[in-house]
Amino acid sequence: MLSACSNSANERLDKIDSICQELFPADEPGAAVLIMEGDSVIFDKGYGIADINTKAPIDGNTFFNIASVSKQFTSSAILLLAQQGKLSLEDSVAMYFPEYPADFWKDIKIKHLLSHSSGIPDARSSLLGLTREQRILGDDSLAVSYFPLLEKLNFEPGTNYEYINPTFVLCGYIVAKVTGMPFVDFVRENIFTPAGMENALYFTPELESSIPNMAHGYEYEDVENMPEERTASAVKSEEPKNWYELDYGEETFFATRPDGGIYTSTHEFAQWERSLRNNTILTAESRELAQSPKTLVTGSEFSDYQNRENTWYGYGWFIEPKTDATNMVIYHTGDNGGFKILAARYPESNALVLIFSNRADWDRYEVMQQFEEALGY
Repeated sequence: MLSACSNSANERLDKIDSICQELFPADEPGAAVLIMEGDSVIFDKGYGIADINTKAPIDGNTFFNIASVSKQFTSSAILLLAQQGKLSLEDSVAMYFPEYPADFWKDIKIKHLLSHSSGIPDARSSLLGLTREQRILGDDSLAVSYFPLLEKLNFEPGTNYEYINPTFVLCGYIVAKVTGMPFVDFVRENIFTPAGMENALYFTPELESSIPNMAHGYEYEDVENMPEERTASAVKSEEPKNWYELDYGEETFFATRPDGGIYTSTHEFAQWERSLRNNTILTAESRELAQSPKTLVTGSEFSDYQNRENTWYGYGWFIEPKTDATNMVIYHTGDNGGFKILAARYPESNALVLIFSNRADWDRYEVMQQFEEALGY
């Protein structure tokens, strides 16, 4: 006979399964969902399909583009170098890029880049006058090429929050300058491998065919109303959903890497979580530094991304500190093309919740709250 405790645990996970089945039908793009409590994975299930054409089912080994969840790996690379005494978070950007002419680069420190508090605007399109094709094919070098042209900041560094991607790309260049290694090679050798993420990789168009168990990102709409460039990749289904691929080749700046280019699975990401808990790569002090509030997100006039009550940003993580009503959550979200990603840590429950999805039509924060209620976090 099952104990009352066992019944309660089963009820929690049955509720999670019910939520996911409703969100992610079996014959549509879906999600891999993993929940770890302590050292044990208590829920590990795939919903829907990874590829509309092959109908390959999603499971815990399916590789998703985790989009901006990748930022914590970039921040970890910087923090690792700081541990080694090879740089300081107080270093100014001007130390590494003296060719940037504006005086304000002396005031922007690495810690501002990592905490979305630099004041640097995302002016890629306005200053560079990019065509849609240039933005679709845009890579790391194009993402930061407007920096030498920048004449003003949106606010004084360290005084406000504005979520932008190019500052994390710049962090990738700093890693390369300090180590003499390409950023992706440094992360692979110093983070992926020791964390046990054997197959994780950064996207480039040349590597697309070698991504294991790859999911494509998708959105849907009425094919008759689609822009012409989307109709070629559209896959007709029963009304009202006509799915079209939305990743590299359709989404702009999909190929940038330090800000959001990692492909990995929920199974591998669980290994990353274990490495953080065990201080395998970062010291406990570095991890706590990264996962503690640095920049107040709530109420920012410059960015609405995750701009909710009681929300902060650390170095590569969002933080919602504990209140009387809620458990602290340390998390990051990812949005790139059709991919929608959630990776959330609950320190008091010693828990990790992962939802890696290749469709973008669900309310992530609402689902996050439903999970928290079901799991008792």
